[in-house]
Amino acid sequence: MGDTTSKTRFVRFAKSMSRLTGRPIAFILALAVVAVWAVTGPLFAFSDTWQLVINTSTTIVTFLMVFLIQNTQNRDTEAMQIKLDELLRATEGAHVALLDLEELEENELDAIRSKYESLAARAREQLRSGANDTGTPQVD
Repeated sequence: MGDTTSKTRFVRFAKSMSRLTGRPIAFILALAVVAVWAVTGPLFAFSDTWQLVINTSTTIVTFLMVFLIQNTQNRDTEAMQIKLDELLRATEGAHVALLDLEELEENELDAIRSKYESLAARAREQLRSGANDTGTPQVD
C-alpha cells in the first residue's frame, strides 16, 4: 500500500511541476535568477565561488527535471498508445494484431514496418501512374 501511495504522490507532484515549469512565469523567473546572478558578478569579483553557484544550481535543477520530464513523457506516451489501441480495436477491418505493438521486439517491429513500407511504395507507384491510392489494400 505504501508503494502505491508514494507512486500516486510522485505522479501528482510530477504533473504539478510539469504544469508549473511549463508556464511562461517559470521561464521569466529562471531568466530573473540568471540576471541577478550576472549583475552580482562585479560584487563577487567574478570569483570561482560566484561561478560555482550558477553551475551547481543549474546542474541540480537540470538533473531533477530530467526525471520529471521522463515521467510526464512516459505517462503521455502510454495514454496515447492506449488511445491508438482503442482506435484500432474499434475500426472495422483494422489489423488488431497491431494492438500493443510497442511491446514487440525490434526484429518483429522491423518485419511489420517492412510490410507497411512495401504497401506505401505500391500506393506511391499507383499514384504516379494516375491510379487512386485510397481504399483498404491487403497487407502481405
